Amino acid sequence: MDLGSEPGGGLVVTPDSIHDRASGAKPAELPVQLPTKFVMTINAKAAHALGLTIPSSILLRADEIIE
Repeated sequence: MDLGSEPGGGLVVTPDSIHDRASGAKPAELPVQLPTKFVMTINAKAAHALGLTIPSSILLRADEIIE
């Protein structure tokens, strides 16, 4: 099972942020940008090989299930 940010980052970079970086702003002065979307992937094949049972409630929440 993997829970991570959306491929491609899921971050929105604003023109102001680009301007600040290009102007030489120190990293400590830049705002923290957090992902806006998370993706849950479950490898059912690996879980089965390990003898694990994944509850259906978790399977329903997964964005991708690897069979």
